Amino acid sequence: MDTAQRDEHSTVELVRIASDQITRLVRGEIQLAKSELVDKGKRAGVGAGLLAGAGVFAFFGAGVAIATVVLALDLVLPAWAAALIVTGALFLLAGLLALVGRSSLQRSLPPVPTMTVASVRADLDAAKHAVSDRRPS
Repeated sequence: MDTAQRDEHSTVELVRIASDQITRLVRGEIQLAKSELVDKGKRAGVGAGLLAGAGVFAFFGAGVAIATVVLALDLVLPAWAAALIVTGALFLLAGLLALVGRSSLQRSLPPVPTMTVASVRADLDAAKHAVSDRRPS
């Protein structure tokens, strides 16, 4: 009986030690994940800032390119006509982009994963039928 108590005690001790080790392991993994996410977040912030800077320079570059087109047309037309033609072309381009964007946005609405919802419903229906088929009559 003394051996049984010692074995039981050692099993309890082993379970306690394993529980402590698992707890420490999980906490360590969570800490590692936090530090990794912080590091990745900092890198993402720097990358986003650089992309925003590139966007600003591209915006100004587009403005200069538009001014260049107006000046080039000014060589063959009066300045007001060149500016009017470029303005009309820009508004036409903006309108086309707006129509394509609206169409794309309407296709993405509603923002519900309809295929996933249908799949989950099918799974639930299958589970209900499996349970109802197993019930004794």
